Amino acid sequence: MRYQQWRLLLLRIHRASPSPHFQVPSISTRSISSFLHTRSQPRSPQQSQDLPRLRSPITTRTFSSDPAVKTEKSASEATVIDIFTRLSSEDEIKQELESSSIVLTQDLSLKVLRKLESNPDAAKRLFNWAKEASPPTSKSYNMMLRILAGNGLVDEFWGLVSSMKRKGHGLSANVRDKVGDKFRKDGLEKDFIRLRKLFPLDPSYDDCVKVCKVVEKEEWSDDVEKRIRDLNVEFGSDLVKMIVESLDVEPRKALLFFRWVDESGLFKHDEKTYNAVARVLGREKFLDRFQNVVGEMKSAAYEVEIETYATVSTRFCQSKLIEEAVDLFEIAMAGSNKPTSQCLSLLLKKIVTAKVLDTELFSRAVEAYTKNGNVLTDGMMKSVLKSLVSVDRVAESNEVLKAMKKGGYLPSSDLQRMIASELSRKGKKDEADELVDFMEASGTKLDDKAMASLVEGYCDSGDLKEALASFEKMVGKEGVVSNAGYAFEKLVHAYCNKNQVRDAYKVLSSQVKQNQVKPLHGTYKCLVRNLLTKKIASEGGFEEALSLLPMMKDHGFPPFVDPFMSYFSKTGTSSEAYSFLKAITSYHFPSISVVMRVFETMMKSARHSEAQDLLSLCPDYIRNDPDVLELFYSMKADGSAVEEPLAASS
Repeated sequence: MRYQQWRLLLLRIHRASPSPHFQVPSISTRSISSFLHTRSQPRSPQQSQDLPRLRSPITTRTFSSDPAVKTEKSASEATVIDIFTRLSSEDEIKQELESSSIVLTQDLSLKVLRKLESNPDAAKRLFNWAKEASPPTSKSYNMMLRILAGNGLVDEFWGLVSSMKRKGHGLSANVRDKVGDKFRKDGLEKDFIRLRKLFPLDPSYDDCVKVCKVVEKEEWSDDVEKRIRDLNVEFGSDLVKMIVESLDVEPRKALLFFRWVDESGLFKHDEKTYNAVARVLGREKFLDRFQNVVGEMKSAAYEVEIETYATVSTRFCQSKLIEEAVDLFEIAMAGSNKPTSQCLSLLLKKIVTAKVLDTELFSRAVEAYTKNGNVLTDGMMKSVLKSLVSVDRVAESNEVLKAMKKGGYLPSSDLQRMIASELSRKGKKDEADELVDFMEASGTKLDDKAMASLVEGYCDSGDLKEALASFEKMVGKEGVVSNAGYAFEKLVHAYCNKNQVRDAYKVLSSQVKQNQVKPLHGTYKCLVRNLLTKKIASEGGFEEALSLLPMMKDHGFPPFVDPFMSYFSKTGTSSEAYSFLKAITSYHFPSISVVMRVFETMMKSARHSEAQDLLSLCPDYIRNDPDVLELFYSMKADGSAVEEPLAASS
């Protein structure tokens, strides 16, 4: 059974109207402490009603310990490093990332930034690229500042500091100290003073270190609580946030401290501290605790920060918790800190590449994004289509289109073409037909480029029957369309590649006569060349090739004579050559230059008797032409066995 905890939570958001003095419900410190010794503690009926579980207690799946996953992550990091080190063009970077099937999340970019400390140019390209996809986290800002300062890029350092402060992020004590040391070492005293003024030594940093040492040293107990009290620390929002984030590697202790500091009366949690603990708990092992915290936030009308969404959503997707990622997306979209379009694209890609494609989850994500007026784009669909292709699920593209249509989206001509091509190339006939029906039901027909792509795809897959059927459907519905020529060329080429050349001729003749299709010049050339191969020409191919010449002329193309010359140099008879000369002109006989070319071709191949026979068939003005006579006499002077041409009687 699929639980609906967070969806019910969303309903409660719209119904609840908390007073300014609302007390955030929290789980008692004692019940949390007991969790250290027992796997779970039964909840009271009221607790169960307020905070139902989304799932049964989660068994630990440590994906990061899987060697295969580690190898995959390392390979992705190495690929990203190579791309941003080697390339500078945005288009090239985009193409390389897409071809490598890499989605550049903030988590991945942070890991790579740490390895680019000595390459500030590549680091800047990476930081700016990742920033376009989703807002940088505080850690990403701090890492980039460290790189800039460490490489002497002081002006850029201060520029990024200003940008970071506008986004509400601060400089970590560690980075501040390292940058300060660098400034002093380089003799940048003014910059050092400016740094200290902007980011003075925070007395709360020492308090954070003291508290974390107590918490990390041993298991939570009354003694730990007493020792924290004895520190006489004044807990404020920034300090509590700092402590919780510093305990990130031990989420359970972070949660214990978070609960205790509130229940002890030392501090009342706010939106900032709730988001901090949510980021720490937002992982598979602590899923139920994370959901409880988010539930409390919503009850208190606290917003999920975009940094919290980006961090936790990335972890959920990496751990295959796709439903939970969609739940979080819905909650974030219901608030004021809404995820970006790039966030939606990333989530949709994860949904369609999951072990099982859940169209309900896909529809929920689309609905959450579009119900506030946001618009789905071709870029999103293109990204999803590539993901479907990468896991061999292109047959599901129609289901995806149906879900996106509910959000007001219909694919453009280019996207129709891409989908049609992928479906037919994979031999998905039923799905391709469904695509055509879907577009018609949506009030628009599949456009001619997309229909041509269907033909091309079937040709590429070797399914000539479906390729021809799609082509006939294409010209039958639309008449002579602008892209019919290109699609038809693909069709003829496919027949020729399958050694069905004479069938290709029949198809061309039929389409020209019945549907007034105008083949491209290249289509005629391909077919003529193939019909004049030795075996096919002897079985009727020559006559068929000859019949194409008038068609070419009717369509405004010059006759394609080269394959005929090659044929006459090897096997063509004099009568065939005579028929060719009659066919290439609308007059009684072609120009002397064309006739001379045929004679020369035959003689250079030592086919003198065939040339002599052809000459005897030619009209008088050809036989008496000085150039023709000279050609035959010159061959005789060379010792060739050529009879003296007979002059025509006057």
